[in-house]
Amino acid sequence: MDALERIKQHVESHPVVIFMKGTPQFPMCGFSSRAADALKQCGQEFAFVNVIADQEIMQALPQFANWPTFPQIYIDGELVGGCDITLELAQSGELKKMVDEAIEKRKG
Repeated sequence: MDALERIKQHVESHPVVIFMKGTPQFPMCGFSSRAADALKQCGQEFAFVNVIADQEIMQALPQFANWPTFPQIYIDGELVGGCDITLELAQSGELKKMVDEAIEKRKG
């Protein structure tokens, strides 16, 4: 399976997924750290892909949704954005609502 197919599989099989540098427990970049922390504060589990550990995904991801930077957060199969957008959504309370709705939708 090529990198774009693996990215698509991650996005489609998880209600919330972050493609980040490092892991939520051990982020390797400040932007990834802040975005993962915002997702953690939503109180729901989320998937992650460490793009440092998978160079093929790291190279292919910017083409997948035409978004050039990391991290990239997908909720319910849609690109939400990167760190700044995620933090803005978290501050407004919208991120938690989006995450909760995506997870409930998958359960139902």
